[in-house]
Amino acid sequence: METTKIKIQIRNVFSGGLTIPVLIAVVEVLVQSLFHGQYGYFRDELYYIACTKHLDLGYVDHPPLSIFILWINRHLLGDSLYAMRFLPSLAGASVIILAALTARKLGGGRFCQSLAALSVAAAPGLAGMAQLFTMNPFDVFFWTIAGYIVVCLLIDDKPTLWIYFGLVIGLGLLNKYSIGFMALGLITGMLFTRQRKYFASLWFWSGAAIAVVIFLPHVLWQISHSFPSLEFMRNASMNKNVHLGPIKLFLGQVQDINFFNTPLWLGGIYFFYKHNKGSLRPLAWIYPIVFLIMVFSNGKVYYLAASYPLYLAGGVVLFEQIIPPIHLKWAKPAFISSLMIYGLISVPFTMPVLPVEQFIKYQSLVGTAPRADERSGVAELPQYFADQFGWKELVSKVAAAYRKLSKEEQAQCLIYVRNYGQAGAIEFFGKDYGLPNAVC
Repeated sequence: METTKIKIQIRNVFSGGLTIPVLIAVVEVLVQSLFHGQYGYFRDELYYIACTKHLDLGYVDHPPLSIFILWINRHLLGDSLYAMRFLPSLAGASVIILAALTARKLGGGRFCQSLAALSVAAAPGLAGMAQLFTMNPFDVFFWTIAGYIVVCLLIDDKPTLWIYFGLVIGLGLLNKYSIGFMALGLITGMLFTRQRKYFASLWFWSGAAIAVVIFLPHVLWQISHSFPSLEFMRNASMNKNVHLGPIKLFLGQVQDINFFNTPLWLGGIYFFYKHNKGSLRPLAWIYPIVFLIMVFSNGKVYYLAASYPLYLAGGVVLFEQIIPPIHLKWAKPAFISSLMIYGLISVPFTMPVLPVEQFIKYQSLVGTAPRADERSGVAELPQYFADQFGWKELVSKVAAAYRKLSKEEQAQCLIYVRNYGQAGAIEFFGKDYGLPNAVC
């Protein structure tokens, strides 16, 4: 009997239009997995591995959840690139399916659900995030599932869902602080719309309490260490990140999320603003508020990436509503083709499908150059690719210098480096040379 029920539930899921989204998600995971080992360890991955050896409730530059995830992953699957990068790819695939589910909840049919999934998969910035183990792929996942919960809550007028929203926000904050901007934008939108009625709901405040309880241990850690993350973020904003301004930041979104996705996510904002006499309007407030925060805090282009699956889902529903009345039968296939072509052209920028020399030639052929998100210079490779090279060679040179020391000198030797990538590389690869850990 139970087996029959499970079969019926699975059949209902696929009959609802999720067959193509699931296939897209599976293909993305399989293709990414083929190239997980093409280059080397990313700078942040080496640092995260080092953090797993010092489990804590907080770190100077990030909360602890992604480190705990990696700690479990290392113990179960090991330290290979394929083992490390499987969960990020799985998170990215989940976002594809969640976007389709969101489109379906918004009233979209099979075409909408498939286009929502395709629009996410064809967004270079989102696909690229799912390729490496950082906080970012999990951040996108938490944003997307939180957005889906709010869509369900507002459409069905189901205040009990604030409990689940609070759970997701709490876990999301333990992964990366940026999901707090989503909550801020949503609350602001509720204040200025009729959905402020939920402020009188016990369910809303229960959800808020759950988020606070989950995040509280990290807050107490910050207090006990004099808020090092605030100092880190202030220093990064003032001294590290490039000031882009609103125009360059917007153009970066167009490039990273796929040029042909632009009318979709902009349309998604409009859709949420107008849908059902404003019942979903709080969701329309999130994007402009987060965008302005990024402008004034010198945020990087990719900091906004987590918001797009929600708006792409809204945009595809609007697209489906607009096309039939204007009798443009060619619009759907033309748009899908354009979206896919841009996505395919962008593949070498999202995952290491080409050897370095061929990638540099390809990059020149399509007329792009590495973007400087930080005040340090860039060379021929984008930073996210460049930071996957040279670590073993660096450690080898340090080991050669270390071997020239006498036994007495080695016993007192201190390896001092200038950044966390170098320190992480020496700690990870240095054990093969008998090196002590670096100080950064």
